[in-house]
Amino acid sequence: MAEPLEFNGTDPFTGEPIRFWMHDGIVSTEPIDGANVAVGRGWIVPGLVDAHNHVGIAPGLGVTIEQARGLARKDLQAGTMLIREVGSPVDTHPLDADAHGPRFVRSGKHIARPKRYLRDYGVELDDPDQLAAEVATQAKAGDGWVKLVGDWIDREVGDLAPLWTREQLDAAVAAAHENGARITAHVFGADALPDIIGAGFDSVEHGTGLDEDLIDEMVRRDIALVPTLIQLETFPDIAAGADRFPKYKANMLALHAGRKDVFAQAREAGVRIYAGTDAGGTIEHGRIVDEIEALVGIGLSPIEALAAASTAPRSWLGVPGIEHGARADFLVLDSDPAEDLSTLRRPLHVVCGGERVVSAV
Repeated sequence: MAEPLEFNGTDPFTGEPIRFWMHDGIVSTEPIDGANVAVGRGWIVPGLVDAHNHVGIAPGLGVTIEQARGLARKDLQAGTMLIREVGSPVDTHPLDADAHGPRFVRSGKHIARPKRYLRDYGVELDDPDQLAAEVATQAKAGDGWVKLVGDWIDREVGDLAPLWTREQLDAAVAAAHENGARITAHVFGADALPDIIGAGFDSVEHGTGLDEDLIDEMVRRDIALVPTLIQLETFPDIAAGADRFPKYKANMLALHAGRKDVFAQAREAGVRIYAGTDAGGTIEHGRIVDEIEALVGIGLSPIEALAAASTAPRSWLGVPGIEHGARADFLVLDSDPAEDLSTLRRPLHVVCGGERVVSAV
């Protein structure tokens, strides 16, 4: 049995002193007799959250559980201790047995149409009217979320186009909620967004096609946004390989050019924005700090950007931070992240499940 430890520091979100104890991987806000002081000073932050991540995906597919464990470990080394896995071709539930690995909230497999998403990544429905039934299936396979592909290139149209009708989306939302899950959608362009937002999805992934009216409706319906800013940097490369589809190519470049203005407007309007890297495939794991810094580029202050990758998504996902009885997941930093986010790249300690997985002292 591990010895009890005491941690002292500063809460960067309030500027107030923070003091707690840890025993057997659990936080206690009540003193524990005989505890040794492990940290006497520093800035202490709840474990970081990657709200759009795929540890079950890597280039070439065929990811094994051991490979997924290695990818999760890479995220952990960067401070990520809670992952919202929004789609995976492999069931990563065995990783829940890792007492000192990231925690997961999952959405099962992507739901798409044939030839309307990356091949073999998810479930491809020949009959789109079966969407609600498949949502119910994936709700049972996940941990409270369902993910569908809202738009993708339609080669007959030559551009991004919706995969589902409004009626099918309405039924999908009802099926998710009836099965105790929330529902989100991958959406790059503009055309699919009115029906997805109108149907009452719980969040939107990417969202580069948003406009003022849709943003206002997201605020009214309290629909969250995970923009995956570092993933959007790949749009010019995607466009460069799409000479056969000039309309699609131009659209992807326009979406890339307007992305910062769109998300700045969403932030100013009050849309809840969370950090997500979209790691897996083209984006390497372990880049959560890059995403946090990118959020500053759309108008968030450094402390707001940090909150979007720690306290805020923990509240959204129902996973406690540094609270009495919670799993001990936190970082100890050498300087105030409100003044310098680069301190996240050199943590003094990364504690996950009560174990110091990174320690610089």
